Amino acid sequence: MRLVPANRGEWKKAVIRLTIVLAAILILPLAGASWSASMPGSSHEGDMPEIEALHAPLKDALKRHVEELSGRIGVRNRMYGDSLADAQRYIVAELEGAGYATAVLPYSTGDGEVANIVASLPGTSAAAEIVVVGAHYDTVVTTPGADDNASGVAVLLEVARAMAGRQYPRTVRFVAFPNEEPPYFKTSEMGSRQYARHCREAGDDVVAMLSLESLGYFEDEPGSQMYPPPFSLLYPAEGNFVGFVGDLASRGLVHRAIALFREAIPVPSEGLAGPSWIPGADLSDHWAFWQEDYPALMITDTALFRNPYYHKPGDLPSVLDFDRMTWVTLGVIRIVEDATQGE
Repeated sequence: MRLVPANRGEWKKAVIRLTIVLAAILILPLAGASWSASMPGSSHEGDMPEIEALHAPLKDALKRHVEELSGRIGVRNRMYGDSLADAQRYIVAELEGAGYATAVLPYSTGDGEVANIVASLPGTSAAAEIVVVGAHYDTVVTTPGADDNASGVAVLLEVARAMAGRQYPRTVRFVAFPNEEPPYFKTSEMGSRQYARHCREAGDDVVAMLSLESLGYFEDEPGSQMYPPPFSLLYPAEGNFVGFVGDLASRGLVHRAIALFREAIPVPSEGLAGPSWIPGADLSDHWAFWQEDYPALMITDTALFRNPYYHKPGDLPSVLDFDRMTWVTLGVIRIVEDATQGE
């Protein structure tokens, strides 16, 4: 890693980066907030090792889920035949096959009935404290949604499978949400909005929520990663990392999650804990939990800021990197298991 810029152009970029960071440090606190783009640990550098034989079944399972959801079922939307119900049945069958009793929680929308799907792993000494791991299983009507978000559902199912039958201090709820996509996003008909509000009304002590959003698309080419301005000057130009994004109240959760990931997983990672109005920071189900004052973060490949097939017919299983998805899943398992330990 070079510490001193090598030429005038790099010096200029370094000065611009420093100016932005200093401006953020000075201006955001004046607006009543502090933020953090600096994360604990170091992002992975260098080649990614091959998937070990031990983890080959995990890779196969992730691929099977994505191919089932985005291949056989395809578009998953209440306005697109029975596809959303087909996806619901598949998720329920997989969770029950892993040993969970599932709860299907229907609710009505202007387009008909949809349902959140919940599988719970009861805690022991701190059972009243709840960790929610969630992913949306719907798509817009223009895409089969392999990355967005069959990949997130696949990771959810395999994290649940890995933890099934084990005991942890805190309770874990694995939740698959419908209606994350427009026109439902940030409305009362969004599945995660319904569920987060239900948790608050029930008095649930949700101590952490992890939203698994678009986790399968990676590019190593320079310029493959885009950002809302001015973040292109602060983060890598290669779309080969996993992002950890939270609001200010979730800063501790973001820092702990990325630290654990960086300690063990050979996939680059970047993080941001800042005001919820930062462009792109709220674009998934974690937003719904912020509305109920629960700490929540999104783990993502950044979706539209990287994937050229976002919301298009080309978002197919063939464009995903299942080796990196496997490593990411192992990282998420580590993060969730740590979150269940309590104080």
